[in-house]
Amino acid sequence: MSCKTVAILTSGGDAPGMNAAIRAIVRLSITKGIRTLGVRRGYGGLINKDIFEMSIRTVSEIIERGGTILYTTRSPEFYTPEGTEKAVKNCKDLGINTVIVLGGEGSINGAKKLADNGINCICIPCTIDNDVACSENSIGFDTAVNTAMSMIDKIRDTAQAHDRCSVVEVMGKKCGNIALHVGIAVGATAILIPECRFDFNEDVIDKINFTQKMGKRHFIIIVAEGLKIANKVSDEIFKKTGIETRTTILGYVQRGGSPSAADRVLASKMGCYAVELIDRGIFNQVVAVKDNKIINSDLSVSVEAKRIFDIESYKKSLEISI
Repeated sequence: MSCKTVAILTSGGDAPGMNAAIRAIVRLSITKGIRTLGVRRGYGGLINKDIFEMSIRTVSEIIERGGTILYTTRSPEFYTPEGTEKAVKNCKDLGINTVIVLGGEGSINGAKKLADNGINCICIPCTIDNDVACSENSIGFDTAVNTAMSMIDKIRDTAQAHDRCSVVEVMGKKCGNIALHVGIAVGATAILIPECRFDFNEDVIDKINFTQKMGKRHFIIIVAEGLKIANKVSDEIFKKTGIETRTTILGYVQRGGSPSAADRVLASKMGCYAVELIDRGIFNQVVAVKDNKIINSDLSVSVEAKRIFDIESYKKSLEISI
């Protein structure tokens, strides 16, 4: 079964690789005779009918670009009954059979609202936080981790030159996945994340003192932004150890930049898989990764799923951060 018209939208925070996914969706859809429409600025674009026809040339030379050519925003209006009704009506008026949603948890919840109102949806996890419960990986995560890692490697050079401690805040308001992976990748002395309780004296100060006795003179502490304690951590380290300490907040630079090869490949595979589901008449699914394979997970089940944090990797990071 093939659907005649699909609409693509990107919602929530942008993630490197969104454009690669859009490119794959458009090109495979056209190959299969499916009309593709682009929705600008997420669910707000559905409400405002900010929608245009996409072609093979529309997605030329975008695979290497960060951000999203469809733009993105968060639309509080969409989550009101009136906003949802407008979006659904516009989909029906334009003959849109399926909406392909690229985004994170909030975007997937939005797709569920459309599905509950009779609009078929396919979701593709695109979030640098990698916190979509049904998928082991999401588009943008690898690039964000590599971006942060590269910058912290540079910070380490100056920390080493001055025998300093560098406290680095990475993105992750409710999720410590970036902090965990970056912390392991840069050999951080401590990783502070929302998912795991910590004792500041035992997990930070005592560890600095211990490694200092073993000859180490510079230290990297990774803090997830959601804890909102980076500056306080710096102050306390200096107060309790006397080590000159600096705070660096990496911020939105982690969202931008050209996507990594891994994210480009993942995005292309997920985009193609979404179109294949639609072509087979399978709707209201989340394209996901499980055991390094692309699968589909029921949208209703995925919305209710609880994210499982990789506690084993966190424990290992503590064992080797000496």
